[in-house]
Amino acid sequence: MTRHPVWESLVPPSQYGLPARQAVAAEGTRIRFADGSWALCATSGLWNCNLGYGNKKVADAVADALTHSSYLTLFRGGHDLAVRAASALLEVCGPQFGRVLFSTSGGAANDVMMKLVRHFQALRGEERRRVVVGLKGSYHGLTYGSFSLTGEHLGQELYGVDQRAVRHVGIDEAELASLLAREGHRVAAVVLEPVLGSGAHPVPESFVAAVGRLREEHGFLLVADEVATGFGRTGEYFASHGWPVTPDVLITSKGLTNGTCAASAVVVSHEICEVFERADSVLVHGETQAGAPSSCAAILATIDEMRSLDALASAARNSVLLDGLLERISAHPLVRGHRGTGCFRAITLEPGVSADVVVAARRAGVIVQPGPDCVQLVPALTFGAGEFAELETALLAALDEVAS
Repeated sequence: MTRHPVWESLVPPSQYGLPARQAVAAEGTRIRFADGSWALCATSGLWNCNLGYGNKKVADAVADALTHSSYLTLFRGGHDLAVRAASALLEVCGPQFGRVLFSTSGGAANDVMMKLVRHFQALRGEERRRVVVGLKGSYHGLTYGSFSLTGEHLGQELYGVDQRAVRHVGIDEAELASLLAREGHRVAAVVLEPVLGSGAHPVPESFVAAVGRLREEHGFLLVADEVATGFGRTGEYFASHGWPVTPDVLITSKGLTNGTCAASAVVVSHEICEVFERADSVLVHGETQAGAPSSCAAILATIDEMRSLDALASAARNSVLLDGLLERISAHPLVRGHRGTGCFRAITLEPGVSADVVVAARRAGVIVQPGPDCVQLVPALTFGAGEFAELETALLAALDEVAS
């Protein structure tokens, strides 16, 4: 037997290597597959390619870095591209932030964040503050630490994931306040996705404001996990820019390099930096490929392209187009409604049909993302009116097929 050589993610082995799912090229907003078909991608490549596939300026910047710098490390030192990329990232993240810690994925960044907030609290003499609180239904990754923080039940027990120092609450001020009344002295941080990545559930500003008030009372850090929502996805450069309070830590990945490199960043407030500096304390963390020259060059080029393409204005236009598409599709009998914000939306469906609709949509020529009770639409910020019309036609065809 010839065994397919790649262990593909989140599908059973019986589905490995299917030609209709083996991509061979991608350009703009489309992917070509091994069976010769092209599909319109309405997921931005799992939220990564906010500026579309094959952006030449980003690709050229990566190629130049690989030619001139190849590999440089941040272990016990640094390099110029990392300094420039961190400075550019701080500029777009906001003045409350003072330093960037590079990582290699959203999951890995959440891992290091959990170490960072616990170390910070220990430096303040609060060694008991080791609990990290996330939201029920949240998604922070599948690496060992981030898997513990993810608020969906995805098999954590099977893999022996240690959740003893993790808690989960609903988007409910009273539930969080009750937890803090019991364990506030042990809580190091509360972590919020501005929009829950598993189902496009926006976290209300009122809840964020409540978390801010509770932060002042109990002394924990507030972390914005913007892996999915950064780089214009919700209309703001980062969704937390619209929050009524500022986070102490911001995590970004996906749109950070327009999907070209395995990269993420943990962006840290001046206050956290100052606590580590006063103690001259070393955070025990390192990743071989974190902050590599190619990744840093991609970050710089992506930030430059966000400006050049006026991507935030495009996101605002596309949000309006999505409003119309969702209103029209909501008339379909399988559709219960829609939710989300900006270019991060979901169509809620009758129970048990979302996976079938995703498969039918692929047959109709578009790629969409399944959610627990929905189909998620996460188009590139560079989508145009014609592509939205094509997406709408294919979604309606998929819904009709499943309903028949």
